[in-house]
Amino acid sequence: MITTTSINSKQNLNKFFNNSHFNFPHRGTAVTMKNMLESEFPGIQVILANYPASLPKRLLSKVVPAVQFGVIGIILAGEQIFPRLGFAAPPPWYYSLRANRFGSIASTWLFGNFIQSFLQSSGAFEVFCNGELVFSKLMEHRFPGEIELRDVVGKRLANR
Repeated sequence: MITTTSINSKQNLNKFFNNSHFNFPHRGTAVTMKNMLESEFPGIQVILANYPASLPKRLLSKVVPAVQFGVIGIILAGEQIFPRLGFAAPPPWYYSLRANRFGSIASTWLFGNFIQSFLQSSGAFEVFCNGELVFSKLMEHRFPGEIELRDVVGKRLANR
């Protein structure tokens, strides 16, 4: 979420919010927009923050670390775990994971982190000015251009 506040000469508080979950490429776009708005409208302060993902995605993202540690635990201690679960011998796939412990653990860790990051991402870039939505990436399916965003925010600030 980007929160922007500015105080004009009449001491009226204007707010510009951009709710965005920032992935690596989107973070740069948000910072560029922030810098542009702060230079275009002196006195406006832009604060970046995250827009939350949907509840099911957030809940699934909480399960991923448990699965990661479970897989890593099986790789490290499967010979003790499988008999306690009622298996006479570990399944064949266990031996292929066990053959390359480091690679299996590293892959589990990296893949799990990728999945968790994906699940926590909302894909939002929502821009609010004076409490009103002025641009929504979720509705438009695109990022705003700098000129487009400057014009929309400028019109909202002029109509206060």
